[in-house]
Amino acid sequence: MESIQLLNTAIIKSKEKKISHSYEERLMKLCHSPVIEHLNRSIAQLADSQGISRDQAALSVIEAIRELDSIWSDYVVMEGIDRLKGILRSTNAQ
Repeated sequence: MESIQLLNTAIIKSKEKKISHSYEERLMKLCHSPVIEHLNRSIAQLADSQGISRDQAALSVIEAIRELDSIWSDYVVMEGIDRLKGILRSTNAQ
């Protein structure tokens, strides 16, 4: 169990090194972007059309985007695995 805790800590620390310290500037820029403005309108429209709060609508949007990202991540991994299997098969056939 201790080794799992050590690995978890190492993973978190390694991510910390990759964090850009300009996050405040990036967040401010993004908040004032047309994309966020349109997302805001979409959230309001979803809330109205579904009869839910804006908080619930925003959560639904984020969950849908995360699910899309997860699906595509899985797809890309599986495609890579299939390609590796093909390479290994051709290498073993030689």
